[in-house]
Amino acid sequence: MSSVTKKSNFGVAQIILFFSIAILVIVVAVPVLLILFNAFWVNGEFNLRDVANIIMEPETYKALTNSLIIASGTTIGSTIVGTFFAWLVTRTDLPYKTFMKSMFLVPFMLPSFIGALAWKMLLSPNAGFINKFFMNNFGFEGPIFNIYSYLGIVLVEVMYLFPFVFIQVCGALERMDPTLEESARISGAGLFTITRKITIPLVLPSILSGALLIMLYSMAHFGTVAVLGIENGIFNIPTLIYQRIHQSAGSFDSIRTGTVLATVLVITAAFIIWLQGKILSKGHYQIIGGKSFRPMELKLRALRVPLLIICLAYIGFTIVLPTVVIFLVGGLKTYGLPFTLQNLSLDNYKFILFDYKVTKDAIWNSVTLGLSAAVITMFAGVMISYVIVKMKVRGKGILEFLGMLPFSVPGSVIALGVILAWSGQFGINLYNTVWIILVAYIARYMGFSLKANSAALEQVHDSLVEAARSCGATMWQTLKDIVLPLVRPGMLASFFLIFLPSLRELTVSIMLYAPTTRTIGVAIYTLNEDGETVVSAALAGIALILIIVGQTLINRFTRKAGA
Repeated sequence: MSSVTKKSNFGVAQIILFFSIAILVIVVAVPVLLILFNAFWVNGEFNLRDVANIIMEPETYKALTNSLIIASGTTIGSTIVGTFFAWLVTRTDLPYKTFMKSMFLVPFMLPSFIGALAWKMLLSPNAGFINKFFMNNFGFEGPIFNIYSYLGIVLVEVMYLFPFVFIQVCGALERMDPTLEESARISGAGLFTITRKITIPLVLPSILSGALLIMLYSMAHFGTVAVLGIENGIFNIPTLIYQRIHQSAGSFDSIRTGTVLATVLVITAAFIIWLQGKILSKGHYQIIGGKSFRPMELKLRALRVPLLIICLAYIGFTIVLPTVVIFLVGGLKTYGLPFTLQNLSLDNYKFILFDYKVTKDAIWNSVTLGLSAAVITMFAGVMISYVIVKMKVRGKGILEFLGMLPFSVPGSVIALGVILAWSGQFGINLYNTVWIILVAYIARYMGFSLKANSAALEQVHDSLVEAARSCGATMWQTLKDIVLPLVRPGMLASFFLIFLPSLRELTVSIMLYAPTTRTIGVAIYTLNEDGETVVSAALAGIALILIIVGQTLINRFTRKAGA
C-alpha cells in the first residue's frame, strides 16, 4: 500500500507541475518570445539596423517622445497630489478624514478613459459645455482650455492615477514612528518644517515606489491618449501600435513596427521595475519602531477650513463633476442641448439595454469574458501557486517569473503577443474571435491570481498536509479536502480582482476585438469615435453602475472575510 500511495502522490504532483508549465508557456512565454523574435529577426536573420530605423522614423520617434512627456508629467503631478492628500488624511486634524480617504480612492476603480470622455464633453474646444458656457455668457472669443493637448492628457491622467501614490504613502505614514516628529515639535519646529525635513524624507521610498508605478502605467496607457490625443495628432506608443495594425489590416510592416514598439515598452517596464526594487531595498529608511505608536496628529489651526474646502473642491471637480456629466449626457436627446428637464430622458438607457444589439452584445461579452477569465485564472492560479509555494521542484522560480510577467508588461504588448501566437502561427487561428480576448485576459490577470492565492497558501501550514498524508490520504484527497477549503478566501479574492478590472478593460480588447466581440470598453470608445456621443455616454453610465456595484460587493465580501 505504501508503494501505491507513493506512486499516486508522484502522479498528481507531476500532473500539477505539467499543467502549470503548459499554461504559462501557452499564454505568456510563447506570445512574449514571438514579439521579441518578430522585432529582431527578419527572414530568419538577426537585424538590429531595421529596429533602429523603425524607432528613428519621425512618427515612431514622436510617439516615443510623447510617451515620455506624458508619463513624466503624469508622474510628477500624481506624486505631488497623492502625497499631499495622503499627508492630510493621515497626519493632520482635517475634518471628515475617513470620508475624504474613501473618496480619494474612488478614481482607483473608475476607468480613466470614461473620465477622459467626460472631460472631452466638458472642455473640447468648440462643443465642450464649460467652454461654451464661458464663450456664450462672458464674451470669450475662444475656449478657456483645450483638453486636446499634452496638458489636458496629463491633468486627466493625474486625476485617475494619483491613488497609486496616495495608497502607498498613506500606509507608510500610518505605520511611521512619530517620535522624531514629536521631538522636532518640542524643539520648536513648525508644521511645514517638520513635514518638509522629517516626514517626507522618511516616507520617500513609498513616494518613489508609487511614482514609478504611475510611470509604468502611464507609459503603457491607451485610453486617455486615444480619447484626447489622437484628435490633435498626439500619439503615444500604445495608440500608435493600435493605429498601425488596424489601419493596415495586419500587414507585415505594421506587425513589425508594433513588435519593435512593444519591445521598447517591455524594456522600459523592466527598467522601471528594477529601479523600484533598488529603491525599496534601501535599508536606511527606517520608519517603523519596535513599539506600537499612534501617529502624531498635526494641528492645522487656521488652515483647517481652507484645506477642507480644497479637498471638497478637488473631489467635486475631479470625481463628482465628470461622473454626473456622463449620466446627464447619456440622458440627452441630442448632444449639445442644454441640461434641462425637457431635453433629458431615459430613452438612451432603454435603447442600450433593450434595443441596440451592439451594446447588448458588448455587455454580454464583457460579463461572460470577465466571468470566464476570472474562473479559469482563479483555478490556474491556485495550481501554479501551489507549485511555487508548496512543491520542492527545480525551476519554480521561472514559473513565478512567467506568472508575474504580464503583471508588469503593458496590455498592448500582451495583445500583440497573442495576435502573433494565435492567428494561425501554430495552425490555430483565434483572431477575430472571443477566444483570443479570453486568452489575453488570462495572461494579463494571471499575476492577480498568483498574488492572492500565494498569500493564502503561505498561511496553510505544512503540518496539516503532512498529517493528512500520514493518515493515508492521497495527494488528490489532501488537496481536495484540506488545501482547497483553506485557500478558498484567496481564490474568491482573486476571482473579484480579475472580474472587476476585466469589466472596464480597454487596452487589450481594443487591439483584439471584431464587430461581434466588442466589450463594454471597446463599444464605448468606438461609439464615441463614430459620433454617437449620447449613446456612448449612456453605455458609460451603465458601465459605471456595474463597476460601482461590483466594487461594493467586493468590499462587503472583504469585510465579512476579515471578520
